[in-house]
Amino acid sequence: MLKEIQYKGIKVSYEARLKKGRSTVVLLHGFLESKKIWESYTKEITKKHNVIAIDLLGHAMTECLSYVHSMEEMAEQVRFVLKQHDIRKAILVGHSMGGYVALAFTEKYPDHIKGLCLFNSSAFADSEAKKLDRDRAIRVVKKYHERFISEAIPNLFVATNTPQLRGALQRTLRIALQTPKQGIIAALEGMKIRDNREIVLKFAPCPVFYVIGKQDKLLPYEQLIEQCQYHEQGTYYLSEEGGHLCFFEDAYPCLTALMNWIGKLG
Repeated sequence: MLKEIQYKGIKVSYEARLKKGRSTVVLLHGFLESKKIWESYTKEITKKHNVIAIDLLGHAMTECLSYVHSMEEMAEQVRFVLKQHDIRKAILVGHSMGGYVALAFTEKYPDHIKGLCLFNSSAFADSEAKKLDRDRAIRVVKKYHERFISEAIPNLFVATNTPQLRGALQRTLRIALQTPKQGIIAALEGMKIRDNREIVLKFAPCPVFYVIGKQDKLLPYEQLIEQCQYHEQGTYYLSEEGGHLCFFEDAYPCLTALMNWIGKLG
C-alpha cells in the first residue's frame, strides 16, 4: 500500500505491506532510483515477511529537504517511517547509496536493526579522486541534469544485449528522470561527505550479508569480499554475471540468495 507522511515539513513517500507477527524488511534504493526499483523483489519477499520500500530524500515522490542530503539525515528519515508503524527492529537492505544509508542507520540505531544487507554497496568513504568526480558531476547537473541522467544510467549496466536488460535500462532511465535537479545535487553532496563506516560494519550488532557483482564497474568485487569478512557473521553472494545492478542482471539467483539469508534471521 502506497503511503505519504510529513517529515520535517516535506512529503515522504513509501510502500508498506505489513501483517502482524512477521519480521520487517526495509528496502532502500540507490542514487537516481526509487522504491519501484525493488518491485519484483517486493512481490517475493512479502510472501513471508513485511516489506517497507522508501523513496529516499529528493528521489521520486519524496521531496527535497535541503541542499545536502547526508546519509545520516536519510537514516533519520528511515527511522521516522519505522516509528509510524511501531517497528522496533528491521532488516535493512540497501542498494548502493541505500547501503550507505543502512550503515548510517546501523551506527545510530544499533538496537533497532536485525540484519544488514549491502546490495552492490560498501562501507568505504569516497576517495579524494571520487570526491572530485562528485564535484564535476554536480557542475554538470546544474546545467544539464537530464543529460547527466541519460549518460549515467547506461554506465551502471554491464550489458544491455537482451530484451530483458534493454527493458530494465529504459525502466531505470524513467525512474531516474523523476529525480529533480536539487535531489541529484543533494545526494551527490551527501555521498561525497559520508564517513568511512568499516568500523560500524565490523562491530555491527547483527548478521551482515553482501550481494556482490563480479562485473561491477564501480565497486571492485575483491574489496567487497574482503570487507564483508570484517564481520564474524558476514556472508556474501557473488554474482558472476551481475554488475552494479544485480537485481536486474542476475535477478533470480540474487533474490534467492537474499531470501535464504533473510529466512535464517527468523
